[in-house]
Amino acid sequence: MHATIERDVRTFLDENFMLDADPTALSNDASLTRHGVLDSMGVLELIAYLEQRFDITIPDEDTLPENLDSIARIVQYVAQRSNGQAS
Repeated sequence: MHATIERDVRTFLDENFMLDADPTALSNDASLTRHGVLDSMGVLELIAYLEQRFDITIPDEDTLPENLDSIARIVQYVAQRSNGQAS
């Protein structure tokens, strides 16, 4: 499941935000905000995408960098929410 989440998130980021020519070059642990991939509006778009694509709800209190600021953190968070676990 983690590989599917990662692939889908990378595809979404590549199609909707400015990534380098090779979207796989962005490491899983790289900060999406510090690397200029996401700004505050981008985070909102990402949340809307994750909720729709993975049929999860992301409560406001979970919209933290610890959950959403890197591909690795997004994958882990989405996997936990998909399994019914809160962060």
